[in-house]
Amino acid sequence: MDRRELAGFLRGRRERITPAAVGLPAGPRRRTPGLRREEVAHLAFISTEYYTRLEQARGPRPSREVLAGLTRALRLSDAERDHLHHLAGAPPGPPAGPSRDVPQSILDLLRRLPHTAAVVLSATYEVLAWNDLAAALLEDFSAVPRRERNLVRRAYLAPRPRERLLYDPFDAEAFARAAARRLRATAARYPEDPEVARLVGELLSGSAEFSRLWDAHDVRPESSLRKTVNHPLIGPIALNCDLLDISDQDQQLVLYTVEPGSPAEEALRLLSVIGTQRMDVPG
Repeated sequence: MDRRELAGFLRGRRERITPAAVGLPAGPRRRTPGLRREEVAHLAFISTEYYTRLEQARGPRPSREVLAGLTRALRLSDAERDHLHHLAGAPPGPPAGPSRDVPQSILDLLRRLPHTAAVVLSATYEVLAWNDLAAALLEDFSAVPRRERNLVRRAYLAPRPRERLLYDPFDAEAFARAAARRLRATAARYPEDPEVARLVGELLSGSAEFSRLWDAHDVRPESSLRKTVNHPLIGPIALNCDLLDISDQDQQLVLYTVEPGSPAEEALRLLSVIGTQRMDVPG
């Protein structure tokens, strides 16, 4: 264990993160760049005293659980996570859990696709990022809690689950099957992650259909699809749905596009004008 290098690495990573990036208020009288030590300790589920000793190069060797907590709290990339483990004298094992950090280049790309509805999904089907057109087409995800942004949970456990996806019934069934297959593979990649285990447990106990698909051990990937979204204001919209892997983050970029000159293209153009403004849905 290289205590001095570990201390410098932790301090450097802490100082680069803004409070807003982890959902904390900046507040007045913040004299240091980035997060405070007590904030990192809180996010990593360790004591402030223990974290302070690590940054002062006088702490004991961190356990793998502590290193996993620091990885999440400091928003480390996979390469940084591996470096942290090597400095602590604990060769890295598999990633602690699916990443929720969307690369800035992908966030910039979302904004540069005004005529394409696009969302980023985590390995557990949580919607992590979206552009304005996706919010108008599918839902304003900023208006719902994080838990409700998980599409596989919606597909199996929400009241009137398939309707929450806005897909045509046939397409909703296909999505649910594909999500169960991908989640099976995700659980194998992150066998120690409590959030993945909790999600799978909820689905197994709450849905006989999911249990049946889970027991089939099917992990075949999904190819490009066509979907129909039943929008409450516009009506049915036929879309191409392409999945692009963000491999270094274990995420997927989902692109909803339309055929040029089709009624769907006009529908998306109208949605880009309407946006997410609230309007009375015809009865």
